[in-house]
Amino acid sequence: MSERLFTLEEALATLPAAARLLLEIQEWKQELEDRSANLERLLNTTGGNGHLADDIAEARSSVQSAGRELERTFQEMDDLGVELKGIDNGLLDFPSLRDGRVVYLCWRQGEETIAFWHDVEAGFAGRQLL
Repeated sequence: MSERLFTLEEALATLPAAARLLLEIQEWKQELEDRSANLERLLNTTGGNGHLADDIAEARSSVQSAGRELERTFQEMDDLGVELKGIDNGLLDFPSLRDGRVVYLCWRQGEETIAFWHDVEAGFAGRQLL
């Protein structure tokens, strides 16, 4: 869990940057999957006979590059103090204090604003209106 606690106002102010990073993470995840599939295809094509060695080296480097970019964007999200709870479904949690306990202000990609919260243990299914 992040050590930063957000007020609702701080979470709302951070949301645009977090939403942008979420899009980048989704794009780099897809890119990594695509590049990995290409590498796998090349490895299966060679049959271990050494052909396509340059293509394989380039594809391997491309996979590593996408992996580094994905790690970088994860780190940027972490630096914001926002917790990414779901890449594909676009779930972001902003740790906050409510009634003296830590809870999450919860946002899902496609929602206009942060309008829900949930207990740390409850997860998305336990969302409640603010």
